[in-house]
Amino acid sequence: MAGQPPPPIESRHRERPPIMGAPPLGSSVGLAEQHALTGLLDLVKEIPYTPSREALLIDAQHPDEAPAEEFRTLRTRLNHMQSRQAIHTAVITSPSPAEGKSFAAMNLAIAEAQLAGNNVLLCDFDFRRPILHNMLQTDRSPGITDYLLGKVQLHEAMRRVAGTNLYVMPAGEAVINPLELLNLKEVKQMIDRLPSLFNWIILDSPPLLFAADANLLATLCHGTILVVRIGATTIDSITRAMQSLCQNNVLGIIVNGARRGELYSKYTYYHSYYASSKGSKKEEADDEDEE
Repeated sequence: MAGQPPPPIESRHRERPPIMGAPPLGSSVGLAEQHALTGLLDLVKEIPYTPSREALLIDAQHPDEAPAEEFRTLRTRLNHMQSRQAIHTAVITSPSPAEGKSFAAMNLAIAEAQLAGNNVLLCDFDFRRPILHNMLQTDRSPGITDYLLGKVQLHEAMRRVAGTNLYVMPAGEAVINPLELLNLKEVKQMIDRLPSLFNWIILDSPPLLFAADANLLATLCHGTILVVRIGATTIDSITRAMQSLCQNNVLGIIVNGARRGELYSKYTYYHSYYASSKGSKKEEADDEDEE
């Protein structure tokens, strides 16, 4: 893109602003402090839910569609894992670009946020090629980098999708060296304290084989989910991506890019039967009314 180059990273030389309604970064979060953190969410700006058409997000108004069912299944499995061990932060990544990691991260966050009382934070940690703000048609800044650079407070870097439990932290302004920014202690401190506000924190990150960002984020989170694409991701790429994660907790693999016929066929009988059953019951009720 033409124009001015992004600003250098300055957070090590600037005093961070205080966080309204929250203890200092790095402090332990007790019960009293947790109440203060909860109050922070009341300060978050709301945005309307106006996703771009190209985002291909699941539609709560059409829960019977196969993509929505797939992400609800994924949600169920993750929540079952969470019931057995403390998992609240997950990195969504892929071996290479264009394999659907941001698509998966956004739709998983939406599916989780559909559960009552299940606050979810979706973070765009792909500072190199951020896209989540475009998917929701909101501003890229202020966001995560602005907060880490000490330019805004935590609640100012967030948005709440109106009428939902979904919160979003866009990437923020562009920076010259994203990996240097991710190595700041403030990143770990922020990720460590977010579970006191949210049940799930989902991080969209750059591809594993093209940047070290995802590997670093994986060491800061409870688990990693790898997204691969049918017909694009090679076995070699998957192997190298898994090896690069070392001993980090890999929660699972999302297979993206199934053909529409393959994806929908297994739901066809069930939903057609369910719809016809509802229709039959309605007809029986109408017949009873006529009698």
